[in-house]
Amino acid sequence: MDIRDIDKNTDNAGKLRIIQESVPGKQVTLAHILAAPDPIVYQKLGLNPAIDYSKAAIGILSMTPAEIAVIAGDIALKSSDIDMGFIDRFSGTLIYTGAISNVKTATYAILNYLKKTLGFTTCEVTTT
Repeated sequence: MDIRDIDKNTDNAGKLRIIQESVPGKQVTLAHILAAPDPIVYQKLGLNPAIDYSKAAIGILSMTPAEIAVIAGDIALKSSDIDMGFIDRFSGTLIYTGAISNVKTATYAILNYLKKTLGFTTCEVTTT
């Protein structure tokens, strides 16, 4: 940013004005599977700690526009035997749990539908 730009963006009191714009596209920016995470991760996310940690996984997706998280959550539940942990239609975050194979199935079903049916740009699925 050029100093001349700062001068143009100051008010009469000399305070800097910052204008932020967000133009979301149709995209999945994060698709990650936590395979057999530590129990504390479940607890810190507010998820059900009574599940079998050694055979479970957490799926985490982030997408825009944010409202698509509702549709993605529906796809996840209809495509695989998972438990829904969190859907945020304001941030576009989706978190679900289940057996590793079920979480993978749900993740790929979501990405497939968003990419092929709705024309989304999707990222690669990562796993830890």
